[in-house]
Amino acid sequence: MLGWLFQGTNPWLKQQVKTKTAPVLGLTVSVLLALANSVQALQVQVKPENPQLGDTLSVVISTDASNSATPTVISPDGPVPAFPIGGNRYRAMIPTTPLTQAGRWEIRVEGEGETRNIAVWVSDREFPTQSIWLPPGKDDIEGTDLEFDRVDEFKKLVTPEKFWNGAFLRPNDGPITTIYGVRRYYNGVFADDYYHRGVDYAGPEGSPVMAPAAGRIALVGRESEGFEIHGNVVGIDHGQGLTSLYLHLSRIDVKEGDMVQAGQVIGAVGTTGASTGPHLHWGLYVHGQSIDPVPWRYEGVE
Repeated sequence: MLGWLFQGTNPWLKQQVKTKTAPVLGLTVSVLLALANSVQALQVQVKPENPQLGDTLSVVISTDASNSATPTVISPDGPVPAFPIGGNRYRAMIPTTPLTQAGRWEIRVEGEGETRNIAVWVSDREFPTQSIWLPPGKDDIEGTDLEFDRVDEFKKLVTPEKFWNGAFLRPNDGPITTIYGVRRYYNGVFADDYYHRGVDYAGPEGSPVMAPAAGRIALVGRESEGFEIHGNVVGIDHGQGLTSLYLHLSRIDVKEGDMVQAGQVIGAVGTTGASTGPHLHWGLYVHGQSIDPVPWRYEGVE
């Protein structure tokens, strides 16, 4: 509009703009510039809006420039990686667990020469307690260095590519017998610093186990190779720090390096490892921390 006024050819109009409206236009330009400068180049949104322990916090950062550097995201536990998700936007994922301190969290985001300190309130959550009695021969299993090292290495994967898309599928059709976050007594002894890191499905022996989302098979371990606690196990790398584990399998139908799609059969329910009966244990991890898989099934993180 300003350009149109000053490009006119009417001398009278030019004179009116010069003598009467120029101060107003100058004020308007100043206001517009002030408003433009007040718009933040770095916009941050955290979901879910009312998180509770076990949830995955999704931090979405929007920038003005398409060639801007990847923003830095720092959670209360330290830096977490952010990945481009298109449209000058980036996303970082922050895990919470039953052992996390509830209350006010502060997330710092740095980029475009700016810093945002975002306050997030993470609600506490009550987790039930359960007693498990392992049968003779499985009550003294301590696990092996091999399985712990392999599983720990798997959980640390942070592949830049994002393989999953949308909400996750149910990995087995059996009824849920143990939910995420349960605290346990094993043969009468309380397990300190323990919580149930996943969801158990009581599918019958041999029933299919499906990949709930696309990914790359990054771990295959067998009881015969020393996986005494996990039993026959498959691990899927879904990308960008998201991984999942499938324990106690009776059969494994994939090999390391395979790419799988949502709904693809990867094995069958069993009772190998530290198990009291046939069931599937499904664990979902963000940057090595076990988070509640249920929100991923109904909402997902894009």
